[in-house]
Amino acid sequence: MYTPNRLKAHLAAGHVAFGCWVGGGAPTNAEILGHAGFDFLLVDHEHGVGETSEIIDTLRAIETTPSPALVRVPWNDHVFLKRVLDAGVQSVMIPSVDTAEAALAAVRACRYPPQGIRGYAAGVVRASTFGLEPGYIHKANENMLIAVQIESHVAVDNAEAIAATEGADVIFIGVNDLAGSIGRLEQTGHPEVRELVQRAERAILASGKIMGTVPNAGASVGELIDRGYRIIAGPHDVALLRDAGLAAVAEYRALRQAEKGGQQAVASSHLQKSY
Repeated sequence: MYTPNRLKAHLAAGHVAFGCWVGGGAPTNAEILGHAGFDFLLVDHEHGVGETSEIIDTLRAIETTPSPALVRVPWNDHVFLKRVLDAGVQSVMIPSVDTAEAALAAVRACRYPPQGIRGYAAGVVRASTFGLEPGYIHKANENMLIAVQIESHVAVDNAEAIAATEGADVIFIGVNDLAGSIGRLEQTGHPEVRELVQRAERAILASGKIMGTVPNAGASVGELIDRGYRIIAGPHDVALLRDAGLAAVAEYRALRQAEKGGQQAVASSHLQKSY
């Protein structure tokens, strides 16, 4: 359903946006986390669980909360982008954008002509409140927030040109895939990885575009803010559930172990008294 893009307005006002990943495929998770107070929820359809049709269910859940949605699509595919935009997505993230040409293609896929090539069905789609929103095609172009991901050493080489792409609002550094592109997967604190990240940072900050990433071994949330990042995707719904579950089980096992130890001590005491 059409509403002004609150995440774009939040960023335009100069604020930092701290968000949470939603990749477990459960709209209820999105609804809970939206009410928790995150600045945005990053609904992951690159690695996350869920099909295209389920994006609408997740959007409906998020729309009941104060948190706006940012949806990551599987690939820089103008057909998939058209479908999720028609579903009502206003903020979109495109992974693995290695060149300025790919960044421009992503932007054009998200905009109606003459600024882009987004196909027209505005009279009947959910994004326009099924044709009830006056002037929707113009509002859609103005409200669209487009984030492109730099995730390889090739993309770092092209970071200046990618960041210069008109309409690419957020340049988001995918640190782990960037590390993987030089054979350093899961080594986000490695000097070679940090050097690539710093090169990308310099190019993005010089462009004036909004810079985004995830907390990693190379930087905490506070350090990222100090370095100029303004959109940070922090925890993940699956990890939050996993870690809470592990903590609850560990607490229970520690309690049971303590009880067992106490029972053994009592039994030992009784044995000693019997001799």
